Amino acid sequence: MNSQPKRKPNAREIAARIREEIAAGTFGPGDRLPGARAYAKKLGVALMTVQNAYTQLQEEGLVEGVAGSGTYVRDPAPGEQGPRETAQRMTELQAEVARVSTELASLAERVKQLEAAVSPTMEERGA
Repeated sequence: MNSQPKRKPNAREIAARIREEIAAGTFGPGDRLPGARAYAKKLGVALMTVQNAYTQLQEEGLVEGVAGSGTYVRDPAPGEQGPRETAQRMTELQAEVARVSTELASLAERVKQLEAAVSPTMEERGA
């Protein structure tokens, strides 16, 4: 049995979860997202954390806040890419960034190893 408490999600992780739900069609254009207070309580996080996640999604153009009513998945204008497609692209881009970051870390490690291998040889030449 795991005695460690479950880690609470941060705003970025909450936004990613909702983005994935939009991409999957769980939330469609015009759908209301869960109320920030209730969602914060459900997740065991501060209200500000959920509000920050919603703000991030709003900045990405996926949702819009309606004062006194809630946060809704944006209904695109005719000819405009819908929130589902935008969310799918964002998810794909995040996966690509993660892949490239991993590859860069691997390359940096290889450069360190090469430098370490070349360094003694350079010292021998200089001696």
